Amino acid sequence: MELGNISEPTYSPGPEAPGSSTPGLVAMAHGFLRLVQPNPLPVELFNFGQSQSEFKEEDIHELLLYELGFLVCAAIGLLFIILVPLVGCCFCCCRC
Repeated sequence: MELGNISEPTYSPGPEAPGSSTPGLVAMAHGFLRLVQPNPLPVELFNFGQSQSEFKEEDIHELLLYELGFLVCAAIGLLFIILVPLVGCCFCCCRC
């Protein structure tokens, strides 16, 4: 393994997407992720050199809007976690 010039490193263009044997599933996963998270992360809200203790209400609203897709997916998941056993119990116990 060659280290190269450590004081002045050269960077390659970046990793390439691997070839897949299931392009349909890859396209479906990327489509779902684009649907759930269409907007880029608002990095201007994060001041990494300064204190993070003062978040304004607009900043919190923008972050929640950014995470809205994931919040909706989590709410649907919790709904299924609660409703599926409840409906199954009703079908098993109340066979009319």
